Amino acid sequence: MRITRADKSVLSDWWFTVDRLMLVALMLLMGAGVVLSLAASPPIAEKLGLDQFHFVRRHVAMLLPAFAIMFAASTLTPKQIRRASLIIFVIGIALMVGILFVGPEVKGAKRWLHMGPIGIQPSEFVKPAFIVLSAWLFNESQKRKDVPGLELAILIYAVFALLLVLQPDFGQTLLISIVWGGLFFMAGINMIWIVVLIGLGVLGLLSAYFLLPHVASRIDRFLFPATGDTYQSDRSLESFLRGGWFGRGPGEGTVKDVLPDSHTDFIFAVAAEEYGLIACLILLILFAFIVLRGLSKASQESDGFIRHAIAGLVMLFGLQTLINMAVNVGLLPAKGMTLPFISFGGSSMLAMALTMGFTLGLTRKRPRAGRLEYSATAAHDGDPAKARGQTA
Repeated sequence: MRITRADKSVLSDWWFTVDRLMLVALMLLMGAGVVLSLAASPPIAEKLGLDQFHFVRRHVAMLLPAFAIMFAASTLTPKQIRRASLIIFVIGIALMVGILFVGPEVKGAKRWLHMGPIGIQPSEFVKPAFIVLSAWLFNESQKRKDVPGLELAILIYAVFALLLVLQPDFGQTLLISIVWGGLFFMAGINMIWIVVLIGLGVLGLLSAYFLLPHVASRIDRFLFPATGDTYQSDRSLESFLRGGWFGRGPGEGTVKDVLPDSHTDFIFAVAAEEYGLIACLILLILFAFIVLRGLSKASQESDGFIRHAIAGLVMLFGLQTLINMAVNVGLLPAKGMTLPFISFGGSSMLAMALTMGFTLGLTRKRPRAGRLEYSATAAHDGDPAKARGQTA
């Protein structure tokens, strides 16, 4: 089927207005995720007594719903994205509260909702919705003094961050705090507020260090390796040295045999050992292209909400990528954060598809209000040629 501009269907309208370069980069990441899943997950499956390609099949099976979510989200208008975010945020927060009381405890944390064989992590889906709502509230606080946008933005942040801490999930708390702080700064809020929030952030980190032993243990092991077990970080870093520039070859790596999280948190290390630093740099370029492309689109937007929302969503995408890669090369303590579209994880992949679907939807080409007004005036004055020229 050939899609033309004369076709007025939803698919045709989407194809000629979506950022196709960003879309291609995202599809390439999804393809790379399948290749690296084949490299990293079979040893993990065998250790768990599962079929060798159990995780590979599940990873591939999630690609279709992930792309469907990304496509559906990218067809929405900015107003529809805002409304969808409100619904997702309310439902997600309710589920996070419920999980604290009835959810199963996995590795000392309550983050998952199990529905038969399917496990869902609601906080992953709340993240993009939270960013969109925060962008809207910050923008409203700038435009309308009668709307308590700033106060509501602080309220939804406090609720979300508190629920993440109670799970506990300090890595995600740090991630959404940084992105939210970036939006706060972009909104041009009074510097006094920024100083207060930075002070509260530092106080929160110190409190977590002195009051929570497992947080203190991770930080101590990172700063002073001799004080504890740094096995995973050491093996991950060694994989980059063994892989060199061109890698040891597909299937020839050994880090996946010794790291329990090689198909999730440390899949970047598997890529380094088997495919080399060149492949890692290609992945890094793809991620960087998507982030910079999104920020470029945001800088061209005249609508404050769209500008802030795009920037926030690509910051979320980029910072999660940066944290995962930094953990793999020993620049940050282990945080249990996936590499977008690469690591195994159903909730993470679907939620990131939603995140980038919102981004594609907000960056789609839209007629500017000024051009529409001008073309309408030209048509009223009896100059259809001029009107067509302005709306082409």
